[in-house]
Amino acid sequence: MPPEGDAARTVANRLQWLEGLHPRSWDLGVERVAVVAAELGVMRLPSVVVSVAGTNGKGSTVALLEACYRAGGYRTGAFSSPHIHRFNERIRFDGAEVGDDALLAAFERVDRARGEITLTYFEFTTLAALVLFGDAGPDAVFLEVGLGGRLDAVNVTEPDVAVITTIDLDHQAWLGDDREAIGAEKAGIARPGRPLVVGDPEPPASIASTAQGAEIWQRGMDFDVEAAPGGWHWIGRGGRVRRGLPPPALRGEGQLENAATALAVVEVLAPRLPLGQQAIRRGLEEVRLPARFQVLPGDVPLILDVAHNGQATSALARNLARHPCIGRTHAVVAMLADKDAAAALNPLSQQVDAWYPAALGGERGRDGESMAAAVVDAGGAVAGVYPDPAAALAAARQAAGTGDRILVFGSFQTVAAVAPAEA
Repeated sequence: MPPEGDAARTVANRLQWLEGLHPRSWDLGVERVAVVAAELGVMRLPSVVVSVAGTNGKGSTVALLEACYRAGGYRTGAFSSPHIHRFNERIRFDGAEVGDDALLAAFERVDRARGEITLTYFEFTTLAALVLFGDAGPDAVFLEVGLGGRLDAVNVTEPDVAVITTIDLDHQAWLGDDREAIGAEKAGIARPGRPLVVGDPEPPASIASTAQGAEIWQRGMDFDVEAAPGGWHWIGRGGRVRRGLPPPALRGEGQLENAATALAVVEVLAPRLPLGQQAIRRGLEEVRLPARFQVLPGDVPLILDVAHNGQATSALARNLARHPCIGRTHAVVAMLADKDAAAALNPLSQQVDAWYPAALGGERGRDGESMAAAVVDAGGAVAGVYPDPAAALAAARQAAGTGDRILVFGSFQTVAAVAPAEA
């Protein structure tokens, strides 16, 4: 049973209860979730639904879609994970976080509907998000898949459009050891007769073979990016061009490609949710998402990035190279134990001058000594080993001088430990 009395009135206490509801924190499979979803009536939402999967870029793509459709005057709902500061960030209506009272009411409905069925934290909260979207009925709902696709809780609801941003190695213990296996899992969100937008320019063949019957829009074939002075053009099927678009406000490599993927979704949905050029321009200029090469200015600038796999840190390394500082780059890093630290650290070896490895708390966190050993293996100079990211950041700030900068990366949890609430 959930906590009783006043304790049940706080989201934090309810979330803590959820963490112990199911015997395993991850338990991929939609069977249990589908039973509860059917009871709640959320397997088909009244809104246009876009489900977004991918190794990297899915949160950014959701944010870009949300910003563009909001700029066009549509009512939007968005679900993404993990959060940086508080859970409410995961569920948004018209760009604003869901309120505590509405969230707790949705939790109550999911709890009643599940009966004796146990649900993981992510499954339970995904269903709560779907309940909220079902009640509100916004024009469009954008759902970020949590892990994989085929067996993820988000996949219990029917999407009008499915999106796969990129495919790379991550979560191999759950999804498979190569891009083909991972691609097949992510393509499980596609539906026959409905569009599947693929942002990876070189996708594994397993996507097309798994998504048979879906109408595939493939970057490099059906849509693409063309550079232009001060901006870019989106090129689509049949000579369709959106010219003179501004760069997306999200910084860093890969965001232009994410924007192109988002605009392919806009093109697919044009008959149902038409969007003008001015709305798209405004959405690109106004989109916000923390910790994606986010630079916080100061005497020593602080760069926050949730990159935690080789594909993401390769992009991060290129971003650092394109925006050099006159001094040294100090890097605070803490990662989950199930991540491939070598793959994540190696791309940054030429961009970082001093490393501050830290332990990451929780049952999945990597200890500081293991993190430091991985840095040394990648050829990095370790300044010390720290009990948590905050301590590592304090040491980096003490060592940094004029012209230096500090990078914090490795996981959402790492960034959350140091990011100011207003960032």
